[in-house]
Amino acid sequence: MTRVRRPSPQTIAVLSALAATPAEWRYGYELGREIGLKAGSLYPILMRLADRGMLETSWETGPPPGRPPRHLYRLSGAGRALAAETATPATAAPRTSRGKLRGAW
Repeated sequence: MTRVRRPSPQTIAVLSALAATPAEWRYGYELGREIGLKAGSLYPILMRLADRGMLETSWETGPPPGRPPRHLYRLSGAGRALAAETATPATAAPRTSRGKLRGAW
């Protein structure tokens, strides 16, 4: 039996940020800054969502000289459905005045 539980507020914040521009490829550092999550919280969420088929992933092509390619993310069809399902006002992650998640650390 598969156990299904509600996504965490941090996961919902990641889904919401990606759902704002679902066709656009985004990279982790940009997402983390936007929603106020540090790498230690953000990247496990991104990996888990990708493993579950909620995200499409790709490597950046043609990065500027001296910088390695970045890993890019965007919602898959299933991810868009999950984002829509979790994007109700009652489940929206509380934010501080600076846009960061409250209680995310």
